[in-house]
Amino acid sequence: MPLGRTHGVALVGLTGHIVEVEADIGQTLPAFVLLGLPDASLHEAKDRIRSAAQNSGIPLSRRKITVNLIPATLPKRGSSFDLAIVVAALRAAGDIRDPGQAVFIAELGLDGRLRPVRGVLPAVMAAAGAGYSDVVVAAANADEARLVPGVKVHGYRTLAEVALALGADPLHLVLPEDSEAAAEVSMSSADDDGAHPAPRDVPDMADVAGQGDARMALEVAAAGAHHLLMTGPPGAGKTMLAERLPGLLPDLDDSKAMEVTAIHSLGGIAAGRASLIRRPPFESPHHSSTAVAIIGGGTGIPRPGAASRAHRGVLFLDEAPEYHRGVLDALRQPLESGQLVIQRSAGTASYPARFQLVLAANPCPCGQASAKGINCTCTPFKRRQYFTRISGPLLDRVDIQLSVPRVSFSDFATGETAESSAVVAERVKRARLQQHRRLAPFGCETNAEVPGRVLRNHFPLDRRITRDMDRALERETLTARGYDRVLRVAWTLADLRGRETDR
Repeated sequence: MPLGRTHGVALVGLTGHIVEVEADIGQTLPAFVLLGLPDASLHEAKDRIRSAAQNSGIPLSRRKITVNLIPATLPKRGSSFDLAIVVAALRAAGDIRDPGQAVFIAELGLDGRLRPVRGVLPAVMAAAGAGYSDVVVAAANADEARLVPGVKVHGYRTLAEVALALGADPLHLVLPEDSEAAAEVSMSSADDDGAHPAPRDVPDMADVAGQGDARMALEVAAAGAHHLLMTGPPGAGKTMLAERLPGLLPDLDDSKAMEVTAIHSLGGIAAGRASLIRRPPFESPHHSSTAVAIIGGGTGIPRPGAASRAHRGVLFLDEAPEYHRGVLDALRQPLESGQLVIQRSAGTASYPARFQLVLAANPCPCGQASAKGINCTCTPFKRRQYFTRISGPLLDRVDIQLSVPRVSFSDFATGETAESSAVVAERVKRARLQQHRRLAPFGCETNAEVPGRVLRNHFPLDRRITRDMDRALERETLTARGYDRVLRVAWTLADLRGRETDR
């Protein structure tokens, strides 16, 4: 009997590796041996595959079946190899023709149905990057798989349909009654007409009463991709403002949208999507969330957390001092590098995490220490202890810090309509375009990303302008990182006004 070969994809973080699946049928007693560092869920595939093949009318050989997953040194996990393994075994038995260079990604149900799996988009991206142009997936994953350009996607509902397409005898197959209507779904992403759905509704800035300084700070943060800390009493509107930040950000271009959609696919959020995620995501985890929930991790290969799901969007931490200090400090690495590298015994996963961090905090545990603070019941020690949960090194990475007072009666009762998100977003868009033109030669897109040495060496300012900053740096009341933060925010203010300084 011939040796059966197919291909699957093993995901380590967002990085996909092509896995060659070999199947051999021996002459000994019935057995099913799976080699190549499979995890527990993949070991269970042996029983799923036998039942699925039996119930599809194409039972596997009763002799010893040996399946090898190459490379053997790469850990494999999950149920996405089910279809590749059964196709290889059927080919080894001569029940189907050679599947060629197709890649198979699907889980099997005991009745032979193909079930969708997480991470189809990054898996198909890896297959396309390795030169494989044909991918077979569950019908429920077909739309998501077609988001990758240049790949021909074949979506099927059952194993019997896959076997029929590969030349199996139709007389013995157990096909669905509406098999003709469920014929192969095959389409190249190159046929996409380029249309994208309208962005989902987001809260509008026009809903915010008063808060002129906070609105301006939010606009500056959006224009330059700056991190933001808002401190104020309960009811001042900190959460309301933070929720409106994504509405001020421009749509994601193709490459960024592919990155974001791939991360959400791995988390099971983008399942069934027929289009890329074009709007910047917004993540707001509860303050009781663990480091694994926010940073990522878990058993086996680490999974992405809220910080990675907020990639190219906003990560909002409300009641920031209530978070565990270790969780907050763990954000310092992605704030600097835009990348999260999580190491576990089962492997190392790397996820992109270039997000805008927005922190909101009360001025003290009771929240009444603002203004005159006459209603505050906290001792000075409690107030200091409350804010020490946000470490100095983390605050040193936050470009904009402001106090948000309660809305006054005059602002609340005037009834005047503030600027809408659409108006502010247009100014933000123009400012971002100006930054891109200026910073593109240095590999940056926004002021928040540009290194300080680039600002100081290539865009120097007159000493008369930076005199106060220079003195503060000399007196050590301002850090070098803080000096660069001030320069970045100053450039963003100039970009919003459409101005360029003289060198």
